[in-house]
Amino acid sequence: MPIKPIISAYNIKKNFGQTHALRGVSLDVNPGEVLAIMGPSGSGKSTLLHSLASIINIDNGEIVFDGKRIDKLNDKDRSILRRTEFGFVFQFGQLVSELSVHDNVALPLLLNGVKRKDAYKAAKSWIHKVGLQGKEDNLPGELSGGQAQRVAIARAMVIEPKILFADEPTGSLDSLNSEKVMELFIKTAKENGTTVIMVTHEPSIAAYADREIIVRDGQISAKLAPSTKQTHKIGAK
Repeated sequence: MPIKPIISAYNIKKNFGQTHALRGVSLDVNPGEVLAIMGPSGSGKSTLLHSLASIINIDNGEIVFDGKRIDKLNDKDRSILRRTEFGFVFQFGQLVSELSVHDNVALPLLLNGVKRKDAYKAAKSWIHKVGLQGKEDNLPGELSGGQAQRVAIARAMVIEPKILFADEPTGSLDSLNSEKVMELFIKTAKENGTTVIMVTHEPSIAAYADREIIVRDGQISAKLAPSTKQTHKIGAK
């Protein structure tokens, strides 16, 4: 029996004024898959990610998540979808600077109505999973760039999302910290069966994915299948 995609795009288009950011993109992503979206600056790769994640509205086409069409949802339902089903990691973490590490990680659960005690218990567990035990009371400004991204991963994963969206997740890090963060990122997602869709312009980061697509001029210009792709083996030397 064929695998049913967790999310699909059908001929989606998005314009910003006279700029055609997406020109009819179709794509299936399977449950538990790690997909890298690559392409030059201005190619439309981030627009594709944000469209799939319901951050922006598309102009034409369809997006189906978990068997249900989501591109026609109203703002309230889109917000609920992003809070409960999707996790997000961005280039600079986007942590709340006034809140501690513990508060930052617990925040998505609190916003979803989880009891405070349960939210902070889950948050502490994830802080330990990303190797930051003892940093619960630190503010984001007291962390290194790599540590801050680990907090962002914990915050994204604490709701146990079905899809984790990442936009240049290591773009602000040096090569050593990039490798450490990506190994943690992929290991965490795989252990939880979470699908990952990430944008990157770095081939070394895309190599962690199961599959790559190349976006140029708002269209998918190439696909690299898992059978021909040399992927990283987490923990390999």
